Amino acid sequence: MLPLFRLARAPLTSLRLLPLRACSHTPMDRPVESSIRAKLSRTLAPTHLEVRNESHLHAVPAGSESHFRVLVVSPSFEGLPLVQRHRLVNEALREELAGSVHALSIQAKTPQQWSSDPSLAKSPPCMGGSKHDPGMRLRSDRE
Repeated sequence: MLPLFRLARAPLTSLRLLPLRACSHTPMDRPVESSIRAKLSRTLAPTHLEVRNESHLHAVPAGSESHFRVLVVSPSFEGLPLVQRHRLVNEALREELAGSVHALSIQAKTPQQWSSDPSLAKSPPCMGGSKHDPGMRLRSDRE
């Protein structure tokens, strides 16, 4: 369950609760996520789109935008095999994949598939290590 409020610190002495919507991120806070959302919307005209930044689950610095999971439901996928659907998503995100995006988990469904199973599968485990793996620690932890 998501929290409804967050703590806000006023000058050194008091705490107050702010509604969660007051904490929402702007696109400038998450430029890679915003770019992924915009490009998939523009190129595939999805009827449903979810973009999740899962970088916090991996051994990367806080605030990273390197590991994403996307769910794209689009009529553009009708009649296409899964590998071709993934190619369309990868082509749309070519710049991001060549840059800061290290991992992208893709679910590409037709509207009919989505209506019969409206769920987002879990991402596969990261083969490069996770911050939950005792053998993996951030470089700053080792220094």
